[in-house]
Order: sequence, then structure tokens, then C-alpha cells
Amino acid sequence: MSNFTNHIFSNKNLLETALTHRSLGDKNNERLEYLGDAILGFVIAEYLFGKYLKSAEGELTRLRASLVKKEKLAEIAREISLEKEIKLGTGELKSGGWRRDSILANTLEAVIGAIYLDSDINICRSFILSIYHHHLEAIDPKDIKKDPKSQLQEYLQSRKKPTPIYNVISEKGSSHQPEFTISCKVDLLDDIVIAKGSSKRKAEQIVADKILHQLKNSK
Repeated sequence: MSNFTNHIFSNKNLLETALTHRSLGDKNNERLEYLGDAILGFVIAEYLFGKYLKSAEGELTRLRASLVKKEKLAEIAREISLEKEIKLGTGELKSGGWRRDSILANTLEAVIGAIYLDSDINICRSFILSIYHHHLEAIDPKDIKKDPKSQLQEYLQSRKKPTPIYNVISEKGSSHQPEFTISCKVDLLDDIVIAKGSSKRKAEQIVADKILHQLKNSK
């Protein structure tokens, strides 16, 4: 039995692989991460669908996004002390990779994938709902706001303006610490707005938020 999963693995190699970061070689957790990501999304979507019977599709989508984002996964990974179990290469160990949100989140997804392959969807669902328990109890659909990109698009559509145009200006940094620079142009502003983020998605959200502030302050 693994202390942090409370699951007795029939195939211990699955757990070993789930905990192995790609910095240790080709036999790593990336494929399990892919599987776990899909299973996590399904289980959380299923839970929200059954609990919030009056919520519309858009509201359910925002709730799910808030629960499966990397920051939330990393938070839960720390709660179950997953950082103590991750197997990293020398470089990642020296740079403190076990503290990085992306590595913690990806490893937790890989563990979910491993539990599913070692058991079935019911046991995997129970594991996910157990580690998410107080996070699921704490959510309030009314508190989940639309992300800046969605808000900006709706703002422009309500004024019969074209949707924003996002472009990647540059992508720098290492594979574990990338930096994306994104530009965005909207009809209501003369200048192009630029922002940086650790992923393309984050940079787009940041630049959309900057534009929203400029538009609202220019009234």
C-alpha cells in the first residue's frame, strides 16, 4: 500500500513509473500523466454534473477548470506529501524540482492514471474524490468568475467588435521554466498590448486582463 494513495498496487511498476520524472530518462510518467489528466477531467465533470443540477454548461466548465488547473493539482499534491515520493534527475533535484507546481501537478495526474490501470474507474474515482473532498465542499458556483479571455471576448462582442487577436512573440527559457511573450490587439485600443507568462495560456490570460483594465479605465 502506498501511504499517500491508500491503494494497494498489484503492479508496483505502475506506481514507480508514475513517480518518475522525465529527467530520469525515457521510462517516465508522461504517458500516465496524459491518461490521468483525462480521467481527472471526467471524474470532476461527472461530480459537478450530478451536484449542480441547475448550473448551465458554461458555469460547470468554469467550475471544472478551477478544480483541475495546475495550481490546484499542485496544492493537493502537497497536501498528500507527494513531493517526497517524486523521482527526479540530478539537474531537477539541484534546482528543487519537487517544489515546482508543474512537476507536482503532472505527477499527481500520472498517479491517477496508474491507479486507474491497476484497478478500475470506480476505485480511481474514489481516490480522486477523497483527495478533493474539502476542495469540492468549499466551491461555490457564484464565486467562480469567467476568466479574463472570456470576459474580454464577451466585452467586445457586446459592442459588436471583432474578437481579440493573440500572437506569440517569443518563447524562451528551459523546458521546465519556459517564458512566453504574447501580444494582443483589439479594435478599441490603438496600441498592441504585450504580456509574459510561464505558459501560452497564462500569458494570454494576463494580456487579456491588462486590456480589460485599460478598457474599463478609459471610460
